[in-house]
Amino acid sequence: MIELNWVILGWLIDMVLNGFVWLVIGAIFLLLVDVTDLWTRKGIKWMDKADKWIRALIDNLFEWIQKKNLITIFSFILLIFFGILAQLGIIPKLIN
Repeated sequence: MIELNWVILGWLIDMVLNGFVWLVIGAIFLLLVDVTDLWTRKGIKWMDKADKWIRALIDNLFEWIQKKNLITIFSFILLIFFGILAQLGIIPKLIN
């Protein structure tokens, strides 16, 4: 009669079950990556639209300031505005 080596049999069963578990984990994470990839692409498209809109708004604002010759007043207002944004940590502080 053939004697079973229980260590090798246990090792083989463990490898098969471990492989099956990792296959299930991989399938779940693949689905999650597909979903988050779609969300990321939509977010990047929205950020691109927002960036273009904000840049156009700022360009129009600066042109309007130059046409009305309000450079000095708006420079103080922008200095205060950017100072507030820097204090809140929204933009990095340029002057220490």
